[in-house]
Order: sequence, then C-alpha cells, then structure tokens
Amino acid sequence: MINLTDLASVPSDPLAPFTDRLRLAVAAYLVRFTGSSRRCTESDLRCYLAWCADYGLDPLTAQRPHLELYIRWMQEIRRLKPSTVSRRLWVAAGFYRTCVVDGILEHSPAEHVRRLSVPAESPTLGFTHLQFEALLTVARQSADPCDFALVAMLGLLGLRIFEATAADIADLGEEHGHRVLRVCGKGAKVVLVPLPPAVGRAIDRAAGDRTRGPVLLNGRGSRMDRHAATRRLRRLAATAGIQVARAHPHMLRHTFVTTMLDAGVDLRDVQIAARHADPRTTMRYDRARQNLDRHPNYILAAYMASGT
Repeated sequence: MINLTDLASVPSDPLAPFTDRLRLAVAAYLVRFTGSSRRCTESDLRCYLAWCADYGLDPLTAQRPHLELYIRWMQEIRRLKPSTVSRRLWVAAGFYRTCVVDGILEHSPAEHVRRLSVPAESPTLGFTHLQFEALLTVARQSADPCDFALVAMLGLLGLRIFEATAADIADLGEEHGHRVLRVCGKGAKVVLVPLPPAVGRAIDRAAGDRTRGPVLLNGRGSRMDRHAATRRLRRLAATAGIQVARAHPHMLRHTFVTTMLDAGVDLRDVQIAARHADPRTTMRYDRARQNLDRHPNYILAAYMASGT
C-alpha cells in the first residue's frame, strides 16, 4: 500500500504500456466527449493514469485509499488549487463510473472518496473597470487590428479563448435584424452571439478584405492560437500599464461576467450571455455578492411602498 510519506521519494518509472482492457476502458470513457471537452478530459485523465504508472498501480485495480492518496498528492506535493483538484477527481470518478456501467468493474473506487470544498468565489480575478477600459483603448490604437478584435471578442462578447480563435469570417451573419457570430462552444453546442456595433466593426477591421479564413490572425498571417493570444494580451496589458502578475485570456471572460453583474444585470440574463449550464457557476464570478446596496430587501420594500 502506498502512503503519503512515500509519494515524494518513490522514483518515477516510465509510463507502463496500457493493457488492452485499460485501453478499451479509456476509449469508452473519452468517446462520450467531443471537441475541447474531450481534450480537457483526456488531459486530466492522463494525469491520473500517469500517477498510477509512476507508483506501479493498475488503475483498474485501484481502491478508495488510492484515490484519497491521489488527492493528497495533488494538494501537498503538486500544490494544485482546490478547483483543479476537484476537477481532476471528477474526471477520475467519471472514468470509474463508466467502467461500472460497461461491466469492466463491479464497484467504483471513487464512490465514497471525500469531495473537496471549492471556494464559493472564483479564484480567478478579472480586470477592474478602469483596467478594462485602458486595455480596450490600447488595443484599439494598436497597429494590428486583430489586437482590438481579440480583446473585444473576449471582453465584450465573453467568448472562451478557443471559441474566439476558432471563429471564421464565414461564421458572421444576420438573424432577425441582428448581426451575429456563429460560435461552437463547449460540447460542440452552436450558438448565435449578437454583435454590438463596436465589436462588429472590430471584427470587420481584423478581417479586412478577406472573405474567408479565421477572424484572428497571428504575426505570420495564420490562425491565432491561445498561446499567441496570451502573449498579445500580456503585451497589451503591459503597454496599458496594468499591473497584473500573469494576464491570461480567461481574465477577460471573467471581466465580462463581473462587469455585467456589477452593472445590475439579472443573474439569469448573465448566465445566458455567458452560456453557463448552472447559475452557480455564474454566481462564483460575483465579487459583489456581499454588497448590501444590492440586497433584495430594498427592492421588496420599494415595491410594497409603491402600492400603498
């Protein structure tokens, strides 16, 4: 049995070749996902399988204590954030749940594993209003029109970075009098995102005379990826004088949500705009939830007073 004190000292062996049984189990689990969801799930599952291989454990013979040790390893040796630990445990538990459904295992070793408490508020911090305005100004003045289009698509449309970089000029269109962008989001779900005039103009400038191909281009004239987008965002933040440790694209999506919540937009509307499946996900972005000025007691009292 592995114990926690041994985890840091056990040498890492090369990842053992998958057995046919394990390969089938992994394939059966991952086939349930598509697109970016599959890539992220596969990455998290690979971390668990690599941990098992490092400590000579066959994943299909793992027991509950092994999963507990995996959690402790992520917490105390890798020092991962609670949200990351919770997500990776969720993937491992889903893998074992699929193994039970497929008859590969009789019971899931993750069934009674303790679940971590994830903070109610997202640990990711977005830009403040002034920082966001400064970033928009610098991006608008940039010689490369893709800079402003990138910041606008992330911060004013709330797109995820993979959605923004995957957007093509052919995805632009009109629907019921609104100019829209066809976006393929998580789970390969396609939605039409309305474009405010400023964002539409930013995308048009980035497209230029091109009639097809990606909206966002890198310095070499090919499709921008998330790494190039991150470098651009950090350069723009530095030019704007924004003091942040490591700016990254998700900060703009975070800013998109928090700015709407701070502006008093209804939670349900913000959830729809952000395309969150669960309103609790949207609530994690609400940094002003403890603001008593927004307490519904005042709204109820004003409503009752207006009728008397």
